[in-house]
Amino acid sequence: MDWYLAVLKNYAGFGGRARRKEYWMFALFNFIAAVVLSMLGLAIDSQIPYYIYLVAVFIPSLAVAVRRLHDTSRTGWWLLIALIPLVGAIILLVFLCTEGAREVNEYGPNPKLAPQGI
Repeated sequence: MDWYLAVLKNYAGFGGRARRKEYWMFALFNFIAAVVLSMLGLAIDSQIPYYIYLVAVFIPSLAVAVRRLHDTSRTGWWLLIALIPLVGAIILLVFLCTEGAREVNEYGPNPKLAPQGI
């Protein structure tokens, strides 16, 4: 849960790098919250809470994905590859799963070597 909150605190921070753990823990909690809100929407016969949540986490989701790509020494523009049907999403998934650069790159130092406090 701390990883999810850390991403939300850095709401629109597109600079720097994000570890795989930070990205995937955010994705996991985001998925769980979306499923719970969707089920709640089915129970109350309104998907409004679900859609409000999706709009609220859209920018943090983009920001953490860009930071994740920065960790692999790629620009955030690589997110647009997902617009290519099927193949683009697979390539982006591979990029997001790839281990980050061990050395300092143009986006900052290796976040694995920095003290986390989480």
